Amino acid sequence: MTQQEHRPTTPDDALLELLAGNERFVTGSRIHPHQDAEHRSGLVNSQKPFAVVFGCSDSRLAAEIIFDRGLGDLFVIRTAGHIVGAEVLASIEYGITVLGAPLLVVLGHDSCGAIQATQDALAGTFEPGPGLLPIIDRIAPVLAYARANNLTDADAISATHLRSTVEQLTTGNPRLAEAVAAKECAVVGFTSRLQDGRVTVVSSENAAPVDAGPPIAAP
Repeated sequence: MTQQEHRPTTPDDALLELLAGNERFVTGSRIHPHQDAEHRSGLVNSQKPFAVVFGCSDSRLAAEIIFDRGLGDLFVIRTAGHIVGAEVLASIEYGITVLGAPLLVVLGHDSCGAIQATQDALAGTFEPGPGLLPIIDRIAPVLAYARANNLTDADAISATHLRSTVEQLTTGNPRLAEAVAAKECAVVGFTSRLQDGRVTVVSSENAAPVDAGPPIAAP
């Protein structure tokens, strides 16, 4: 079969496809789709990923693995702590408006090193080098919000950071905002538990409600 036959074309279908793949990953029943030589050859001249995934760079959070997908399925962008910058916004816009992906996923996780490093820097127990300051500076406002709202639970803080990233993406890129408003694209925030690999929906714009696991404490 061709890539086009397998490609979800609506936000809800794309979301369900990712959740089904994650269930296979969690239960150990992966099918490793689109990883054969024939499919690889069919992608040489074009790509039509069905989702853009912007996630944390953590080595334990490889999107194609935890969603049981293959070549040509996901357009993946990663930064430490899923920190948003101009290049990230441009890459996401390319995936949505040029490649036509109907779904944007923001992928975070528990035990995030970028959040912990920021907490340690603010507490004075870690002195970041100049190159790390963009990470610290972007996450510090989230931690300030958490303190102001008496949020101390690590999962709640991670969820707050994820929601903040979703908001930055949907308000910081007019083309993406237009696509969401026109219901051409949905934006979903996922957090993944490293212990079992299961993803949970934390935030969604234009996506149908789904049951993806136990709820996370809201800010």
